[in-house]
Amino acid sequence: MERVILSPKQKALRINLDPEIYGIFAEIGAGQEVVRHFFRAGGASGTIAKTMSAYDKDFSDAIYGREKFGRYVCEPRLRQMLDHEYQLIIERLSREKHPTKRFFAFANTMATIDFQKRFQGHGWMGMKFQTAADKEPNTVVVHIRLHEPESGLQQETIGVIGVNLIYGCYFYHNNSKELLKSLYDNLNRDQVEIDMVQMDGPDFANVDNRILSLQLVKNGMTDAVIFNPDRTNMQAADVLYKKNILTIRGSFRPVTKVNFDMILKGYNKFVTEPRVDKEKLQVLFEITLNNLSADGEIDEQDFIDRADILCTLGQTVLISNYQEYYKLVDYFSHHTKNRMGLIMGVDNLLALFNEKYYRDLKGGILEAFGILFTRDLKIYLYPRRESDDSELITTKNFPVHPRIKPLYDYLVYNGRIVDIEDHDDSVLQISSREVLRMIREGEPNWEPMVPNFVDTIIKSNQLFGYHPDNGNKSTNDNGKSGGEKVENSEEKEA
Repeated sequence: MERVILSPKQKALRINLDPEIYGIFAEIGAGQEVVRHFFRAGGASGTIAKTMSAYDKDFSDAIYGREKFGRYVCEPRLRQMLDHEYQLIIERLSREKHPTKRFFAFANTMATIDFQKRFQGHGWMGMKFQTAADKEPNTVVVHIRLHEPESGLQQETIGVIGVNLIYGCYFYHNNSKELLKSLYDNLNRDQVEIDMVQMDGPDFANVDNRILSLQLVKNGMTDAVIFNPDRTNMQAADVLYKKNILTIRGSFRPVTKVNFDMILKGYNKFVTEPRVDKEKLQVLFEITLNNLSADGEIDEQDFIDRADILCTLGQTVLISNYQEYYKLVDYFSHHTKNRMGLIMGVDNLLALFNEKYYRDLKGGILEAFGILFTRDLKIYLYPRRESDDSELITTKNFPVHPRIKPLYDYLVYNGRIVDIEDHDDSVLQISSREVLRMIREGEPNWEPMVPNFVDTIIKSNQLFGYHPDNGNKSTNDNGKSGGEKVENSEEKEA
């Protein structure tokens, strides 16, 4: 049955009329709009214990303490607000007098578009709330980007999404995906983008926040999400701001030795660049939504299998809807002006120079390459060898179409596309697809094709369809088995 979408006024009134929902609103910066909906809906005295607006920075610091880096529109400030206000309501209201009240603290810290329209609005919004009087609180935190051209319009949007968050926490907490979708009730992507979400607490104990990140991209709420090796969802600016960025795209299904040789050798070459600071370098393993849905519908367990391995190996993962590389680089350039690097196999570079991917652009491939190479970007080509006796494909004999070859030659000549020369020739013919097939069909000797410990992770967690009774009995005591040649090239991802 399709969910009925209520108006902000209807949602606010339903909450106001619930005698057990009671809490605090704290809004700083430009986010002074949420509590207004509850006042205007009627019956607010039964819901609102306190509302406050610490618009002045000195007052905000006096109440919540100074944030480490002196910022105000950031996640740490939001969490300080939630913890402080929730603790106040617990301390000041007696449980003996209010035995059935479900307390909450709602907070936001927002910045809207400036007068010169140089900076788009964005901010953090969160809810700390009980679903029963005797339960520990849950916390939901989101980061939003505001796309409307006027400050007043953005403030109205903040009010609506705030009402949606409070309503969703109380009425959809038992369905995290529905809660996430409900944030867009009475809104659309042209108005607001949600690019980070984190749900924690007893009612979300079985929720994997990485799945919620995937839902953000899948549902069109944003085009890219990031989570760190601790499996925590991250806001892009916190990860990428003023960083050198090195990215490798693939299916990583599973991650193989060729993937790690690509990233290792690409990294070693990237850090020798004159405008690269190793201390401010972020490496990303990117999986596109198109890749995740290559077999039809997105398989969430398959996604988690890939993510678990990369996180266990200490990698930061980017999930994006940027099938074309120029869109990915444009996304990065919103967060950094520093040098970026893309590590590609031969097939990825062939796709980059394929004109069919740019038919929707008025300037075609030249417009896309203008976006790519007006940034401080270098592409590192990992070679390919089809068989033991075939020629190694590098930038020197790359099979680009004759019509595009002058553009390709220009980029190679100017050092924008360079070879990874110290590759490991012994792994060139490993294919993720072949390894995946062997795992699923119970064939032996796939273990030497994946990095150390990856085979152990796959077996112990039974990832990618592995089952100990599937015929995988070739492994010796140290978890490895004798090598077997694989007839294929490096992972092919467009």
